Amino acid sequence: MIREQIKATIRDVKDFPKEGIVFKDITPILENPELTAAITKEFVRQMSGMKIDAIMGVESRGFFWGPMVAQELGIPFIPVRKKGKLPYKTVSFQYDLEYGSAEIEVHADAIKEGANILIHDDLLATGGTAAAAAEIVLKQKAHVAGFSFLVILDFLNGVEILSKYNNNITGLVNY
Repeated sequence: MIREQIKATIRDVKDFPKEGIVFKDITPILENPELTAAITKEFVRQMSGMKIDAIMGVESRGFFWGPMVAQELGIPFIPVRKKGKLPYKTVSFQYDLEYGSAEIEVHADAIKEGANILIHDDLLATGGTAAAAAEIVLKQKAHVAGFSFLVILDFLNGVEILSKYNNNITGLVNY
């Protein structure tokens, strides 16, 4: 089953980025083209039947599967980047982190009013960045169709944060 393959391939890196954290490194998955393709197919399967007008992928690991899934579904991919990385007029949202603040942005013309946007990233931890992406969607008078992640860290309760935007929150593996 794909969930077991994913879990067997993810590498735990202790004390990264700081002491006491066990980082879930998904890069070994990318060394396996068959598993990468199977993950893409599983995301597409999970999203079939949903009304999605575009996939919004969060920098940078949301760019691994987000564009491939969007391509398979025949819909646009919208990159969410850190402030200052996009060349055109942008819409941004600033949010707090446990160690400071961050700001993300998208091109102002990327999200169409009334569109159903699925927000995708590799991993859901506390939910701060995905919630910030959802705020941008709402700012553009569009709808959050749901959230999609490769990994959900249940013990950090990010699902609770995101459920105020939409209860359609899926992950391929949970820890």
